[in-house]
Amino acid sequence: MKRTYAGIPEEYADYENAKVVVLPVPYDETSTWVKGADQGPEAFLEASENMEIYDLESDTEVYKRGVWLDDIMDCEKEPEMMVEQVKAKADKFYNDGKLFTMIGGEHSVSIGAIMSTVEHFDNLSVLHLDAHSDLRSEYEGTPFSHACAMHWASKHTNLIQVGIRSMDISEKQYSKRENVFRAEDIAERTDDWQQEVIDKLTDNVYLSIDLDYFDPSVLPSTGTPEPGGMTWYPTLKLLKKLAKQKKIVGFDIVELAPNPADKSSDFLAAKLYFKILTYIFEL
Repeated sequence: MKRTYAGIPEEYADYENAKVVVLPVPYDETSTWVKGADQGPEAFLEASENMEIYDLESDTEVYKRGVWLDDIMDCEKEPEMMVEQVKAKADKFYNDGKLFTMIGGEHSVSIGAIMSTVEHFDNLSVLHLDAHSDLRSEYEGTPFSHACAMHWASKHTNLIQVGIRSMDISEKQYSKRENVFRAEDIAERTDDWQQEVIDKLTDNVYLSIDLDYFDPSVLPSTGTPEPGGMTWYPTLKLLKKLAKQKKIVGFDIVELAPNPADKSSDFLAAKLYFKILTYIFEL
């Protein structure tokens, strides 16, 4: 029997009828400190299978919209080839009218997905939640590194970044300060900074979430945890407003590096994914 997302009944996991596809991409070739993001998709799937799939907030069961789980990708080792693999997958799913979603893997997996999304949706914004700018033009000999995950998007989309608190000086030339919501500027704000983010976006939005966006006290299991990060409920407020006011045409969650002794990060990733689906389809 084929595995299903979150263990949902097979009647809701059929490709033809599913509104959503999940692509797991276990890639971790260009990360430079803590390895383990290649184990993220499996940890996400296991946590999802142990999560309640009724959403208390909305009183809904979003999985009944249909969620099809693709096979875990057999990734090419070279980053450029992996990017091409992801783009080809995203192209197929968009052509079939699906909501494309992806679970990484390191952040380089997002490059191919964004390249595909640009081709399928006009006037695209990328909403990037991360601790790091990821704007290097290349890193360690490749433009397809995790450290370059948003460089292409900065050239070809309306890129809005939230939670940023770390960058290399070489990235400053590619960073538009008016489009960056630094963690230090918003973490303690009690006003509606989330609406300020939404107002900078175009109608079609691709959402890319690096889990190190969250403070390490909230999510410790990631490759490069940075202090001073974001928390759960302000993030949900942002995502809820996003889903209500814009069209989320695809999204990814990346950089889960699971710790076998602490499943909390795996569960947060699983719950975050489920909440985003719920906000898209059930609000």
